[in-house]
Amino acid sequence: MGEIVPEGGIGKKSAAVVAPFAVVPETRFGFWFLGTQTWVKYVLSVAINDLTRLISDRQSVYPVILDVGCGQGHAFRFLKAHFSAERLIGVDVEEQGLRCAQAQVTHDNLVVEFLNNNATSLDIPDASVDMLFCHQTLHHLVHQEQALAEFYRMLKPGGLLLIAESTRAYIHSWIIRLLFRHPMEVQRSAEEYLAMLKAQGFTFGPENISYPYLWWSRADLGIGERLGFPPPQIRHETLLNVVARKR
Repeated sequence: MGEIVPEGGIGKKSAAVVAPFAVVPETRFGFWFLGTQTWVKYVLSVAINDLTRLISDRQSVYPVILDVGCGQGHAFRFLKAHFSAERLIGVDVEEQGLRCAQAQVTHDNLVVEFLNNNATSLDIPDASVDMLFCHQTLHHLVHQEQALAEFYRMLKPGGLLLIAESTRAYIHSWIIRLLFRHPMEVQRSAEEYLAMLKAQGFTFGPENISYPYLWWSRADLGIGERLGFPPPQIRHETLLNVVARKR
């Protein structure tokens, strides 16, 4: 349900606006993995539950929700259930993923509008989105500051940006280097992501931030803890969840 609009389709924005190589394409393994129930159960749904907990003064309804980097469309049913969205919009640069997303939302009996756009140049009107969901997307983007500027532009005053991100420590780990592809030179620490959000004008407090240390984000995949060794107290954080608000 919902038509995939090609880049430049709404508002006829020129594709030349988007810088070349703005996104590093995923590996075949990565694309397959993002469609598995392992991804949905242990990564996506866990992140949404945690982000929901981090929202201050939560509203009962967020009418317009945009998922940037929506991938294969698994988040929409959670966004609908948690936030009672009246309008769902999905954006992704990968046409293959959008075709999968279209099939997924049809299966989930949802109506979703899809845009085949890059996150740095979106055909969405100013101040038209109540909540923007950005799950494991920023670390794929070469021009992260541009993307955040677009997010800020699209959100209504007081609108929420929900970010769940893997940090440099995780993206530079051996297992991620082996199985996935990312623009390695732009990866950031949790502190650097938070500073970038503040520089763009977003506001948040300690109560809106968490640093999950999930088993799949560890170099040993959590085996040490299963053997009885506690997680290190001093470490480079591998994951960041933050709910930021537009002023």
